[in-house]
Amino acid sequence: MSEPLLSMAVPMEVGICCADLDAQLAFYTGVLGLALVNRVTVPPAKAAATGLSPHGYDVARLQTSYGERIKLLQPHAAPQARERGGAILDRQGSAYLTFIVRGLPGVVRALRARGVRFDSQPAPMEVRPGTWLAFFRDPEGNVLELVEYDDPAGYRPDLASQAE
Repeated sequence: MSEPLLSMAVPMEVGICCADLDAQLAFYTGVLGLALVNRVTVPPAKAAATGLSPHGYDVARLQTSYGERIKLLQPHAAPQARERGGAILDRQGSAYLTFIVRGLPGVVRALRARGVRFDSQPAPMEVRPGTWLAFFRDPEGNVLELVEYDDPAGYRPDLASQAE
């Protein structure tokens, strides 16, 4: 087998463009419990060179307990609004973040107590034997998924030693 083109050096990171970085940061840290790694401002010249924004942007880097990172990015010029709501897969290019967790019923109860409303009804729901999920949205309508597998090693045997 040939060497993979992408040889990952660290866990994957995901960037999310947002209109209100402070509100998103409060949700991801205060409600979901992610840790703030840092927050920086990227000036217009550097932002334009990357292709992200000609206006500059602010970025907050967050980290999960497993090591993945989410970058919340707010351009200095307001981003275009997108439609909210609707079924998750009604639009091409729709994306969502999946958090694989333990104790999903308790996580759902805790999030409900913090005001989170779930798209999945019931939440959590068993979608196939041993696989439970719950979909919800952040304050700007980005879709988030919580999943629990009765057998995480069966789902990801490549991570079996880490799942224990």
